[in-house]
Amino acid sequence: MKSIRLVALLIAAGCVVTVPTLLAHHSGAMFDREHVIELKGTVKELQWSNPHVWLQVVVPENGTTKEWSLEANSPNALSRQGWRSTTFKPGDEVTVRFNPMKDGSAGGAFIGAKLPDGKTIGRWE
Repeated sequence: MKSIRLVALLIAAGCVVTVPTLLAHHSGAMFDREHVIELKGTVKELQWSNPHVWLQVVVPENGTTKEWSLEANSPNALSRQGWRSTTFKPGDEVTVRFNPMKDGSAGGAFIGAKLPDGKTIGRWE
């Protein structure tokens, strides 16, 4: 009987330690999923790293430029969709579609992109 209690106690302790870590993944609540923005710009950088890939795009705006940070899925998930770390190269001209940030900052959740040759990546509707 003591060994059953000890096992139950160890399992409970393991849950207390690991569950908060599992729940720590951020939500997408910061993105406005009701709106889609489409912008043309130049790729500055593709950050191919876990837990999410980031695409930095520089967009001309009122005689200056504005840098947009677009969050995509994980490298593993994107690889299964045909992406590579070289899919976007600095200097590539792209048109991107994304759900903007609710707070109006220059960022969003990547939906899709169109390259000058017409090739599309992600969802392009």
